[in-house]
Amino acid sequence: MSLSIVIGILKNAAGDIFITRRHAHLSQGGLWEFPGGKVEPKETLEAALARELHEEIGIQLLQSRRLIRLEDCYSTHPLTLHVFLVTQYLGNPVSQLNQEWAWVHPDNLANYAFPAANKPILSALRLPPFYAILDDTDDKDLAFKLNALLTQDIKLIQARLKKTNAKTTQAFLQYAYPRCQAQGVSLLVNSDNQLALTMPCDGIHLTHKALHQWQTRPSTLRWLSASCHTLDELAKAAALGVDFAVLSPVLKTPTHPDTLPLGWQTFEQLVNNATIPIYALGGVQKTDLSKVQSLGAQGIAGIRTFLDERGYDYNR
Repeated sequence: MSLSIVIGILKNAAGDIFITRRHAHLSQGGLWEFPGGKVEPKETLEAALARELHEEIGIQLLQSRRLIRLEDCYSTHPLTLHVFLVTQYLGNPVSQLNQEWAWVHPDNLANYAFPAANKPILSALRLPPFYAILDDTDDKDLAFKLNALLTQDIKLIQARLKKTNAKTTQAFLQYAYPRCQAQGVSLLVNSDNQLALTMPCDGIHLTHKALHQWQTRPSTLRWLSASCHTLDELAKAAALGVDFAVLSPVLKTPTHPDTLPLGWQTFEQLVNNATIPIYALGGVQKTDLSKVQSLGAQGIAGIRTFLDERGYDYNR
């Protein structure tokens, strides 16, 4: 039987994350971790989180939300990690267990040694709530659509340029990538572009087909993501080492009216059995973010989702 562990992620006003360092004599001693601990018998996850945060770092938990749920396959005993993002608390976090502690920016957490099971948590902390997909259905408007996305403070964009030839794609990315870099936006290129690995970008988004073709993750990629529809595909993506996945379709969409959607219940089940951060795609809107995150997902992905509200006319 798996032992349940609750983990609390605290952010300060600067966006830094609170971490502590395990005592050297403990299992995985010397590694950094997030505060938390075991769930006692008959104790709810929320009650366990509040108790552990009070005991370990001396704060009073007021509010939290689910961030990600993981199965720790690296421990000698099976563990289920229930990770929560603490959104409100009282007190000044300080280790009550005489541990070394620090506030660290999410982008710098990679410089600290964590247990292997924490890798998806580190990815989730660096990922934004929205993942915009820039589609080339009408490639003459790519620059317009990119700038419309950038005005919304979206920090993660996929260039899904499946119909555009390599020369035009290269020219567009040479225009787009510097603009994304200037605004702290990560730009991924869809793997359907045969030269994706040589394009100016921060990473690759694997199509359903490419996910089953790739055997190893290139070490040069900052980000690797994948499109998934089933639990087996989510497992394949995790084994490949992707940083996050897009799970679809959650709801019916006007572009694929005959495709059977997952529905919220199945979506939640798949998210709870995944070991990587998940974005919901298909029929979801920005206003669904709270619902999606309450189900344990990272956030929302979309093509039209982020452009409809900007008055973009898809029929022109």
